[in-house]
Amino acid sequence: MMQTFDAIIIGAGQAGPSLAGRFNDAGKTVAIIERKHVGGTCVNTGCKPTKTLVASAYAAHIARRSADYGIGIGGEVTIDMPAVMRRALKVTMDSRGSNESWLEKMPHCTLIRGHARFESANTIRVGDELLTAPQIFLNVGARATIPDFEGVNDIPYMTNSDIVGLDRVPDHLVIIGGSYIGLEYAQMYRRFGAKVTVVERGDRIVSREDPEISQSIQEMLEAEGIVIRTSADCIRFRKMDDGIAVGVSCNEGEPEVIGSDVLLAVGRRPNTDDLGLDKAGVTLDERGYIEVGDDLSTSVAGIWAMGDCNGRGAFTHTAYNDFEIVAANLLDGESRKVSDRLLGYALYTDPPLGRVGMTEHQAVKAGHKVLVGTRPMSQVGRAVEKGETIGLMKIVADAETKKILGAALLGTGGDEAIHGVLDMMNAGATYDALRWAVPIHPTVSELWPTVVQSMKPAG
Repeated sequence: MMQTFDAIIIGAGQAGPSLAGRFNDAGKTVAIIERKHVGGTCVNTGCKPTKTLVASAYAAHIARRSADYGIGIGGEVTIDMPAVMRRALKVTMDSRGSNESWLEKMPHCTLIRGHARFESANTIRVGDELLTAPQIFLNVGARATIPDFEGVNDIPYMTNSDIVGLDRVPDHLVIIGGSYIGLEYAQMYRRFGAKVTVVERGDRIVSREDPEISQSIQEMLEAEGIVIRTSADCIRFRKMDDGIAVGVSCNEGEPEVIGSDVLLAVGRRPNTDDLGLDKAGVTLDERGYIEVGDDLSTSVAGIWAMGDCNGRGAFTHTAYNDFEIVAANLLDGESRKVSDRLLGYALYTDPPLGRVGMTEHQAVKAGHKVLVGTRPMSQVGRAVEKGETIGLMKIVADAETKKILGAALLGTGGDEAIHGVLDMMNAGATYDALRWAVPIHPTVSELWPTVVQSMKPAG
């Protein structure tokens, strides 16, 4: 028997439930299908649990530094990892439960558990059930990439989905991948007491960022005892009686690292390979991402793709913005576009990196005549007062139009203070608006005008 709805949403990540809510409020019937956990990556294996774990690791770090602030704790700092994980699990379960309750209480929404597959462009099968709707929305997310390294299938390894539930501290955690996920776990587990080695194939970590940002992050992590091996040209794995041998370099340094545990953090791949998209005629790119237009429509009329699976953003906030674009266009008569989105994001190390817009390298490559301003966090009064002076602030602007092109803040409060620049960029303000601002003292943001005043031509 065929069930008919006004809309079908596949996947209950950050975009799906919110879109279901808008359809429900409009009096339209909607089915939302989820084969695993409501809430998607953010709630279950991403933001919620990991930032809770980061907070526990930060507490341990500050406890160890208590003497720097004139505070005595009267004993050694210990880590109760099962308790740490129970705290993270509670945050996840509370959020997941809240999402489930919200969906189940919607009078026009049906939450269906199971694996959805296309039978045709407007028909979905979930087990023995067939569903049809004139509008179908894909919010199926992504998962960790398993690289084709020699020996990878011969060892026990973890991805972000596995390690988020690990209730012990590894003796020696070897992390393959020196980007955002890998570095957050590297610092976290080092602070929990593990020996940590990061193995990166590229010549520097977080290579998406400008070189001085990468270098500052590396120095920060190495100062905490994390070993970082870049230019790792011979990554391979070998099971040993007392651990896992990880091949690193064929040319220089120790050729192998012996670890107790391995975390693979080399990227993500979209969950598009088992949806029957070929039966619907939906076009994928060479990496498996669903090709979408500026309104997030796919190659097939009546089908849209939101979130990580469309390759137009890999963050919770971009997925939610995808929902906002689709809802505005279909329900509010607007004409919003993905290309209007100004991308901001953060790396949640301690201190965090807040980022918005272009890097200096990207701006120069795009043909801008670039002005660059920087200041070390050691010149930020608030950072000095907190005893957290690691990092720097940086602004990139167009010399001719005075438009701010991008900014980076690696330092205490960087994930929050970056929003002052992000908001000005969204408003289309020139750097003069930031130059003559009168920010609150003492804050991290108060140095932005000084950063602007220090600008000079790139290079």
